[in-house]
Amino acid sequence: MNQPLAYVHPGAKIAKNVVIEPFTTIHNNVVIGEGTWIGSNVTIMEGARIGKNCSIFPGAVISATPQDKKFNDEDTITEIGDNTTIRECVTINRGTTDRMKTKIGKNCWIMAYCHIAHDCIVGDNCIFSNNSTLAGHINVGDYVVLAGMAAVQQFCSIGNHAFVTGGSLVRKDVPPYVKAAREPLSYVGINSIGLRRRGFTTEKIREVQNIYRILYQKNYNNSQAVAIIEAEMEATPERDEVLEFIKNSQRGIMKGYFSN
Repeated sequence: MNQPLAYVHPGAKIAKNVVIEPFTTIHNNVVIGEGTWIGSNVTIMEGARIGKNCSIFPGAVISATPQDKKFNDEDTITEIGDNTTIRECVTINRGTTDRMKTKIGKNCWIMAYCHIAHDCIVGDNCIFSNNSTLAGHINVGDYVVLAGMAAVQQFCSIGNHAFVTGGSLVRKDVPPYVKAAREPLSYVGINSIGLRRRGFTTEKIREVQNIYRILYQKNYNNSQAVAIIEAEMEATPERDEVLEFIKNSQRGIMKGYFSN
């Protein structure tokens, strides 16, 4: 349903049952999947690839050119997965030559005024609360929750099932399954509530807790902790995921929290 007061470029590929509300502008080289709703006053710019059954609320700007002085009008894209909701005034920039795309996964919920910069890769089932901000080149895993006004520095990574508290400044990598809080950002436990909601057993949660006790609460350095975890803990997908994240961290992982 294309409202007469909306503008859709003839080169855009829009599924037949997409709803486009008045005063929205859709540029050339845009693809929008079936069942998606585009609210009023949305701007969808070149390179947007929006999946099925998405909802994009008024004021959002999708696939604007990157806020990067090195960008030279390369042919890059922004991908939005199926069933993702993008609330009011969210801005998502398309990629640069680094990754050629910015990608948001399926079933995500991006709340009002969030900003996702160029070359970010966001997994499935993520929730970004109001005013959360990702700088460029960031990796975010699946089922990650950013509470309101969290700000993530460029080139950081956040592991699967992590929870970052409101107002946090993320300058280091946040490993999988953890809660991150305080300033500077620190480990404050595992995301046990989130894991239970997603069907993790008590035994599996205890296993993850034991991994992070070694890493963060035994006064080992990271190399010592990794060696002990590998030697003493049974190999499981969760154990191996944590170890792989630590070994691949480019910025270094966040520290543990110690009371003075």
